[in-house]
Amino acid sequence: MDELQQNQALADLIQTFYHQGKAPATSTNYSWRNPAGEIIISRSGVDKSQFSPQDWMKVDLKGLPLPEFAHCKPSAETLIHCFLYAEFPDTKCILHSHSVAATVLSGLYLNQGAIAFADYEVIKGIRGHNTHDCTVKLPIVPNSQDMGELCDRLHPESLKNFGFLIARHGLYAWGDTIAEAKRHLEVWEFLLECEIALLKIQAK
Repeated sequence: MDELQQNQALADLIQTFYHQGKAPATSTNYSWRNPAGEIIISRSGVDKSQFSPQDWMKVDLKGLPLPEFAHCKPSAETLIHCFLYAEFPDTKCILHSHSVAATVLSGLYLNQGAIAFADYEVIKGIRGHNTHDCTVKLPIVPNSQDMGELCDRLHPESLKNFGFLIARHGLYAWGDTIAEAKRHLEVWEFLLECEIALLKIQAK
């Protein structure tokens, strides 16, 4: 799949997330790395119901627009993408969602620093896990408008399961391919929805 096809495929995925309620209005951001190592990231302020292949731009590893995109504004959270690509060099795609479950639970469990999930079959969708008989943790960091400060709160050793939450904000997930990043995001979103469902049952 060439670059234009990748841009189209990921733009289609973003619209899918919008229709699933995971990318309301102009929220969320996405990126992927091409074979040349360039970061292709979503432009800031684009309504995700209208996102198209023309809404991608390229930045360097410091998050600065490449010369041909100097007139474009990258996502406000571009430095998070740069951090993840630097810490995990095999990563080829990063996805960010703003689902209700991710937003609510990340605030509810912030003081615990993570949400733990045990014995769910879907855990096997996270690379490195071949059984449901385990516990996985999804880290949570406080929100900040200072992306450098936010990245300082991210500890690579806690990110081995390809995801983390920003409190009252949303979920980041990534992978070595677009398909793997999508799978990881879907697994975490499903587990978060299960946790919401359990809390509702327990409240009755």
